[in-house]
Amino acid sequence: QVQLVESGGGLVQPGGSLRLSCAASGFTLEHADIGWFREAPGKEREGVSCISSRDGSTYYADSVKGRFTISRDNAKNTVILEMNRLSPEDTGVYSCAAGVNTAQTVCNLTPYASWGQGTQVTVSS
Repeated sequence: QVQLVESGGGLVQPGGSLRLSCAASGFTLEHADIGWFREAPGKEREGVSCISSRDGSTYYADSVKGRFTISRDNAKNTVILEMNRLSPEDTGVYSCAAGVNTAQTVCNLTPYASWGQGTQVTVSS
């Protein structure tokens, strides 16, 4: 069975950093597009970042560009989201998702079908 598990969330002060991990079982992550999403109370889910299985290209939302970095650790079947210079606006539940890139396009257009349960990120002093 396909399963994704997020870890690494927690409470961090503004300006701090967190490292989120998305670990997969039941499939090989390197063959799937992987996206990170976040959702704050009262707001729609937002696509934060993704990485393509086709060419390794990445996408970042404007709100996190330059502060977040997505990467693959294929030896651990894991995708990592490094989050730096965090602000309270980054607070939310962060989830990872996997999808198949059949359109040979950028990963932000990939339909994501398999989701993890999410990990809470709280940025507060």
